[in-house]
Amino acid sequence: MTYAIQAEGLVKRFKETHALAGVDLAARTGTVLGMLGPNGAGKTTAVRIFATLLRPDGGRATVAGHDVVREAGLVRSVVGLTGQYAAVDENLTGTENLLMIGRLLGMPRRDARVRSAELLERFQLSDAAGRATKTYSGGMRRRLDLAASLVGRPQILFLDEPTTGLDPHSRGELWEMLRGLVAEGVTALLTTQYLNEADQLADDIVVIDKGRVIAKGTPDELKSQVGGQVLQLQPVHAPDLARAHALIAEEAGPQTQIEGDAITAPVNDPALMPAVVRRLDQAGIAVGELALRRSSLDEVFLALTGHRAEPETREGEDPAAGEDAFEKVGSPS
Repeated sequence: MTYAIQAEGLVKRFKETHALAGVDLAARTGTVLGMLGPNGAGKTTAVRIFATLLRPDGGRATVAGHDVVREAGLVRSVVGLTGQYAAVDENLTGTENLLMIGRLLGMPRRDARVRSAELLERFQLSDAAGRATKTYSGGMRRRLDLAASLVGRPQILFLDEPTTGLDPHSRGELWEMLRGLVAEGVTALLTTQYLNEADQLADDIVVIDKGRVIAKGTPDELKSQVGGQVLQLQPVHAPDLARAHALIAEEAGPQTQIEGDAITAPVNDPALMPAVVRRLDQAGIAVGELALRRSSLDEVFLALTGHRAEPETREGEDPAAGEDAFEKVGSPS
């Protein structure tokens, strides 16, 4: 099988910190690979290596068949990168931002202008094309940022927390745009703090913790392997919530959680539901809703890492390896 992105034993150290400690992963051509993990797990470090912004200290990585160290220029010619924060110039208009990217990529002015207009139309920004980007909403800026990463018609996209801070409507718009790109054959590596985003978009998922891959598979495979089924229960009377939680935890174990006005518990034994019903009946606790459902990715993440996903922060890296890392590996081609 041909992989658009592949890593074998990838290692990256920042002084005493092992950001990556032997990562193996692969993204099939024309699919979305979701990369999940706690803060500091190594996700952004991996993206920077794939994008040739950092050099690995060990192992090997290829993008579109090109080695990210020996063939960095070829890698850059086929990839686009969108980070956690919009990287557009807020003092330029939408058209000027895209035109600038096109010219930096060596496109003739006329071709760059045509490509800019195409992307502004595609990302529903034509009406705002002549406005300074600082007047754009957060969702508009993220759409323009994604458009900027597509000026050079990349085969592979690296999306590092692309919807951070967006409202649900803007996030949904970006999802649809990404689906359209993948349908056209683009491959995407997506890191995200929103597990429902990975569930919606990813064909395959790798979970990284402490610089190592701890699980991989399709969303459904991970739910089946790790999560199984979940019991969800809501008492009729809110004051009974804490007491019902304590009784269910005795039957289901310490992973029993209170989520809002409901209780969830992993089902490892078919006898759990009737046992819970009996205990609640004996305690005089009336049940409003009771259901069995499949685990969510959030529950899979909790089972694998020991805590729920949290908003991303920058991973512990050598300060010299951050914003100016591009110069360390050479100028973009």
